[in-house]
Amino acid sequence: MERAFNESKDDPLFGLWAALGLELLARSAVSHVSPTLLAEPDREHKHLLHALGRGSERVPKRSLGSAQVLQLCSNLFDQFTDEHQKVSTAIINRRNEELHSGSSAFDEYPSSQWLSGFCHSCKALCECQGKDLAELFGDEEATNAEELLTQERSGVEGQVKSSIAAHKKVFDEKTPEDQAAARAAADQQAKQLSWQGHHRVVCPACGSPASVSGVLYGQEQVSHDDGEVVVRQPVSPREFECSACGLKLSGYAKLEVTGMGGRHTRTSRYTPEDYFGLVDPENFAPDLEYDNE
Repeated sequence: MERAFNESKDDPLFGLWAALGLELLARSAVSHVSPTLLAEPDREHKHLLHALGRGSERVPKRSLGSAQVLQLCSNLFDQFTDEHQKVSTAIINRRNEELHSGSSAFDEYPSSQWLSGFCHSCKALCECQGKDLAELFGDEEATNAEELLTQERSGVEGQVKSSIAAHKKVFDEKTPEDQAAARAAADQQAKQLSWQGHHRVVCPACGSPASVSGVLYGQEQVSHDDGEVVVRQPVSPREFECSACGLKLSGYAKLEVTGMGGRHTRTSRYTPEDYFGLVDPENFAPDLEYDNE
């Protein structure tokens, strides 16, 4: 990163060094959970043994490709969103193009197109490790980056508030009867979606029941309650929708502005037979195949 910031941000070399730094930062974040996650899988665990300090000198060390590393970051860390993964992949792909084809890939991809997303991604990957941008960029560049992110957040906040106000105005112009009917229908839909794993919330525009959907990440927590197997897993929010007023918000940044960006937990209940794939002896059919793994 120091080598990158020694270059002008208009120079293609800034992009090349920044891309290299971003990949190493992503690998550092994964390694912060466990270095073994970076080992390229193989049947004999030769590369995994290297990560454990037990590898053979005759076997070369191999780690995951950058795309897999970024996918792992998305799976492991709530802070590292799908948008972060998308931006980081685009930047690192340019690095691959430059190193493997000899073209000057960052000549056609100026930093004005990706610098904000780069700073966002770096900030998220630092926070995953209990660090901040100052430790990565240095104080001066970190201050510049934070100012850039603050300006961007202000823009997102303005868009979200404007959209909420517009949908509220349209909803308020409806008759009381139509409002009541819309809220009742929204309540019914929110109940149905909650059974499909959505998170029930209150719409910031019209106050009706609504829902937030997201992506599962992290480790499942399995427990037992009254003869049932209870599975809980964290969910990172991504989409909000209210059927009563039509408000839709997409992306973690917009949900965070409304206070709906915090992670929630999806809870699923199973019978032991369903969860473990057990066979009921009374209904066993020998001609059917069962998966009891």
